[in-house]
Amino acid sequence: MMFEKMKKSQAWRRFKKNKRARFAVIFLSIEIIACFILPLFLESLNPNKSDPVLITWSAPSVQHLLGTDKIGRDLLARLLYGGRVSLTVGLISPMISLAIGIPLGLIAGYYRGIPEAIIMRIADVFMSFPSMILILILVAVIGPSMTTLILVIGVMGWTGIAKLIYGNVLSIRQKEYIESSKCIGRNTAEILFKEILPNSMGPVWVTLSFRVGGAILQESGLSFLGVGVQAPQASWGNLINAAQDLPTLMLRPWAWVPAGVLIVLTTLSFNFLGEGVRDALDPKMKL
Repeated sequence: MMFEKMKKSQAWRRFKKNKRARFAVIFLSIEIIACFILPLFLESLNPNKSDPVLITWSAPSVQHLLGTDKIGRDLLARLLYGGRVSLTVGLISPMISLAIGIPLGLIAGYYRGIPEAIIMRIADVFMSFPSMILILILVAVIGPSMTTLILVIGVMGWTGIAKLIYGNVLSIRQKEYIESSKCIGRNTAEILFKEILPNSMGPVWVTLSFRVGGAILQESGLSFLGVGVQAPQASWGNLINAAQDLPTLMLRPWAWVPAGVLIVLTTLSFNFLGEGVRDALDPKMKL
């Protein structure tokens, strides 16, 4: 117990010394507060209400800090509410991947044999197809919506998690403390979830941060193409969709640049967070 607390303390110190990870935590905290909490206190931020005076595109002003879109909707409000959608997709869909990939990876790595062959071959089939094309097909069949994106991106992402857990379990299942647990009569569930899984999760936490950024990029790309989140609901992807119009692309940067900048910064922040977790969990890192 004392050894585990010491390891956690050392990992936390390593994480705090990582400047990029600290930037990621600060930026993401501000972003989450701005997107999820700030609109609760600003009733004037309505993403679907058109200004009766400014019917079409208007430049940033005191009334509308980021201007309005082609039907007079406040772009700051749509940016914040769109952030809710993009972050929700980015945060929840990897959880679905974890929920599918972890048990399948555990079963394949621990039991080997037929379960291993079936699960790993299914994973190989999933990974042999371009994921974006499969997601496009599934979204087109099921129908575009935020819920559909979360489910499809989550289900399509289980293979990498499963293979990572599988590889870790293969190396852990032969350890002496696992054999000792079997000898003293501990059941399979206890061995899997109390011994093997906790020792297999380190690399998964690192991968999870990168997957959040990847899910946000996938949602943005699908919404930009018009098969993701549908209007009038806002997302960063369908805000950038306005840039398909050449006059908007050239003359109205306030309509799409803020959403593009936030996508880049958010993805980078989650990547920096993943790097920070990786370095903190690496026992070879110096304090």
